[in-house]
Amino acid sequence: MNREEKAQIIETLHEKANKANVALVTDFRGLSVEKMEELRGKLRNENIDFQVVKNTLAKIALKDSPHEAMIDQFKDCCAIAFGYDDPVVAAKVLTEFAKKNKTFQIRFGSYEGQVLDVEKINSLSQLPGRDELIGKLLRTCNAVPTNFVGLFANLLRNFLYALNGIKEQKEA
Repeated sequence: MNREEKAQIIETLHEKANKANVALVTDFRGLSVEKMEELRGKLRNENIDFQVVKNTLAKIALKDSPHEAMIDQFKDCCAIAFGYDDPVVAAKVLTEFAKKNKTFQIRFGSYEGQVLDVEKINSLSQLPGRDELIGKLLRTCNAVPTNFVGLFANLLRNFLYALNGIKEQKEA
């Protein structure tokens, strides 16, 4: 790889790091090409970039980015997953894949400038995602008017039962 190619890789990684709100570093040793493509497909569907990278190039690219705090932890074979939308989704996809494939490991990560260890990434993966939280909020917002309508329907129904009872008493 010549200097121009390295410079291009560094520039691309730096752009991705600046746009991403989460970066998760993984160890992919022992993973077959088919499994790697399966993982890339899952990540691509969730708008997450996954790139195998040399440590020296990653260290240079992550300087002056929101993920600069994790530079000192790079060693051995690494691949970085950059998540742009929901950090929970990136953590979920990678932890689920790691559970199914014992050779794949999540090493560390960075979320908005804070370094995450494996425990924190696992905790992050167990949180509800953005879409799930929005769904819960909408269900809660919908429950208030629904319960309000049900309350008035019950009041009217009870009022009609009372009127019907009075009518039957007068007829008898």
